[in-house]
Amino acid sequence: MNPRAPLPCPEMAEIRSKIDLLDKKIVKILAERQRLVEAAGKVKPSRETVRDEARIQEVINLVIAEARANNLSIAIAEPVWRQLIESSILLEYSVFDER
Repeated sequence: MNPRAPLPCPEMAEIRSKIDLLDKKIVKILAERQRLVEAAGKVKPSRETVRDEARIQEVINLVIAEARANNLSIAIAEPVWRQLIESSILLEYSVFDER
């Protein structure tokens, strides 16, 4: 078992607890997204359709708009989603190739 990181101040215990709860929710949502990516990999008509540059840009634009609406830094949102998209594409290729 890994020891907990030291607390720099008393308030950090509550903040960390809230972050941990949010991380659990984020993981559940990402698992749901993954299931949809896998479904897409099963139904796409050809391997060439897995990577869709227009869709990538559409998703990034939607995420940036949503980030702005929720005061989420674009410097956090955009790279996180670009990595999520790239990882999802790799998974989708794998699912497509297994059918």
